[in-house]
Amino acid sequence: MDDLLIIRAIFVVVFSISAFYLKPFQLNAPLAALAGAVIGGAIVFFEVRVKQITLKRLIGSAFGSVLGILGAFLMSLVIGRALPNNIDTVPFIQLGLLLWMTYIGLVVGGNKGEMLNLAALGGLFGGEKTPRQSHKILDTSVIIDGRIADIAETGFLDGTLVIPQFVLRELQLVADSADSMKRQRGRRGLDILQKIQKMAELNVQIVEEDFPNVREVDMKLIELAKVFDCKIVTNDFNLNKVAQLHGVHVLNINELANALKPIVLPGEAMRVFILKEGKEYNQGVAYLDDGTMVVVDNAKKMISKTIDISVTSVLQTTAGKMIFGKFDERSHVVHDKPGGDKEKWHHKEQASPAGPVSPQ
Repeated sequence: MDDLLIIRAIFVVVFSISAFYLKPFQLNAPLAALAGAVIGGAIVFFEVRVKQITLKRLIGSAFGSVLGILGAFLMSLVIGRALPNNIDTVPFIQLGLLLWMTYIGLVVGGNKGEMLNLAALGGLFGGEKTPRQSHKILDTSVIIDGRIADIAETGFLDGTLVIPQFVLRELQLVADSADSMKRQRGRRGLDILQKIQKMAELNVQIVEEDFPNVREVDMKLIELAKVFDCKIVTNDFNLNKVAQLHGVHVLNINELANALKPIVLPGEAMRVFILKEGKEYNQGVAYLDDGTMVVVDNAKKMISKTIDISVTSVLQTTAGKMIFGKFDERSHVVHDKPGGDKEKWHHKEQASPAGPVSPQ
């Protein structure tokens, strides 16, 4: 890296000295040297930026620029013949067309360059095939969920995050919904997207590719993943299953969250707030802070109370985790006010000689 910096510095100095002696544009020597140093620095900056571009984008940009220059040349010929006597205006229009068409070709060619399949050419380009891990398509549910932004901030996501235009349209429809809940979810998704785009370490790409013959957004995501040969990031259980049937790899945020959850072993004690009645006889249902459902036996009459339970088993699925526990009023504590400063509690066992048993 130090050698490269030295070479770049020498290049700028040589460029400046050459301008000093050659005096381009009839400039005096000091001004010409300054202009040479500025131009040399601009070339080095351009070299640094180009080095970060993939070969696909570079070829796409070059091809688009050539087409833009060719189009500008043909249009300039037509303008020159249409206005032969307008000496002042025609050169300006021709130069403006050249710059405009070249710029449009450069930008459009670079954006569409990712669609090139250089591996089909073989030889030198055979190793340029972009790996699956470099692109990840975000679906609507994972954007609204919001955890993708937190994961991105930790640096665990690399490559390019692809956001299809049809996903943006679906988010916009949700944000404009008459239902206040849907409208809030849609606006949350747009805010998350804006947050992701501001992360300097991430490359976010919005693609225009659509599949008019496919009506469902989930199937469009699958088709787009096949085109890009990449993975879909989602928390939709159904999309996860359908994508796997089509041979498309999926990164499920729920699976990641489940893998990082603390392991709860049978026999451990937990403190939960019984929210509602369970489906089976004498069951109560509670939820942890992360949304995990806890089904508690013998807790039907403890609804709206915080109690201590013993874990009996844990069921882990791709859709989430369920914890099963048991409440024994003879040995477990019941808390009347969850989170209060002066928490009342009841205990059914007889107090020991040393005094009453206090909650843990």
